[in-house]
Amino acid sequence: MASKHILQLNSSIMGEQSYSRKLGNHIVKKIQEKYPGSTVEQLDLVASNIPHLTPDVLSAMFTPAEHQIDEIKQKLALSDKLVKQLFDADIIVIGAPLINRTIHSALKAWIDHITRRGITFGYNTDGLPVGLVSDKKVYIAMSSGGVYTDEEGKNNDFVAPYLQSFLGFLGMTDVTIFRAEGLHVPVIQDTALEKGINSIKID
Repeated sequence: MASKHILQLNSSIMGEQSYSRKLGNHIVKKIQEKYPGSTVEQLDLVASNIPHLTPDVLSAMFTPAEHQIDEIKQKLALSDKLVKQLFDADIIVIGAPLINRTIHSALKAWIDHITRRGITFGYNTDGLPVGLVSDKKVYIAMSSGGVYTDEEGKNNDFVAPYLQSFLGFLGMTDVTIFRAEGLHVPVIQDTALEKGINSIKID
């Protein structure tokens, strides 16, 4: 099979000890086994210290290309780089630990920088949003101290549904989520990561 270019994003504050990173690494390994010769581009969103949006950057994002002077282009340099990384990838692996019921702010900052009208999304003649990031496969490596796949837990999981909604908004609808959950729950915590790793299937 043809090799792929993989973009691996990590958003945990725990570095190499991160369960979502470990799970994501196994996903990448499985992808490389299926697609020999695949390349991996890693981006640690926390270590990179991607800034949150400012009014200046947001204003620059809405400036038509023909009116983008050098100063505006400089403000968009990081966003442009992140968008290019996204478009260059065939497969995206997102490490997303559940922190206080939602994603880490570093991942949200990345999301805000790649959400660009006319570039990653647009609107059709009916005024409905249309995603412009197509032909991507996304795997989410999600970790959580508790269990969020049962009926009670689902109501408190604002990671999986949010990421699926956002990615779909940009056109990435082929999303698979693998979980290492119950990492702080007695009895199941010792095998939680192993269970998550064993659940990985690359389609």
